[in-house]
Amino acid sequence: MNIVCLDMEGVLVPEIWIAFAEQSGIPELKRTTRDEPDYDKLMNWRLGILKEHGLGLREIQAVIARIDPLPGAKAFLDELRSLTQVIILSDTFEQFAKPLMEKLDWPSIFCNTLEVAPDGEITGFQMRCEKSKLTTVKALQSCGFDTIAAGDSYNDLGMIQASKAGFLFKSTDQIKADHPELPAYEEFDDLLAAIKNVLDQKEE
Repeated sequence: MNIVCLDMEGVLVPEIWIAFAEQSGIPELKRTTRDEPDYDKLMNWRLGILKEHGLGLREIQAVIARIDPLPGAKAFLDELRSLTQVIILSDTFEQFAKPLMEKLDWPSIFCNTLEVAPDGEITGFQMRCEKSKLTTVKALQSCGFDTIAAGDSYNDLGMIQASKAGFLFKSTDQIKADHPELPAYEEFDDLLAAIKNVLDQKEE
């Protein structure tokens, strides 16, 4: 029994923080997990910048409302979901993900949650579990699933490497150079073909 685990940002939708950095005119917020492997450090740094500029959840959600999935992402996900079970594993937050999941016809997503004050200030965040993507993949495997994983960033490497098959998708030159053993794709059709190939092998 197979289950596909996909990253969200950079794979199915644009990077939320990059979009917000561009809209807010704060270039420092363009830093993502492609640049900083330590997610806890990255998020605390982001929250400090938001507080410094007096920005909160309302402003970020206004930007997210204008974000659409990457071209081809919905068709890719629709076809993949017709073939096998799919879960999106993301280090984003429920308050960010909901409008994007609506645009993708509500796929299953496991993510985290923000702590938000009544005035909209983001005061903290709660991670679902430690190393959430790797932990979730291992939990799925313990339930009898073979996992197939794809992502673009440092925080995706654990689930990719622990899966029966794993792929880099729209990743950075540095990550691809550091992990030449991982097949890397740039187009949804190519990633779908690679996943289908793994699914077909299981059926033989």
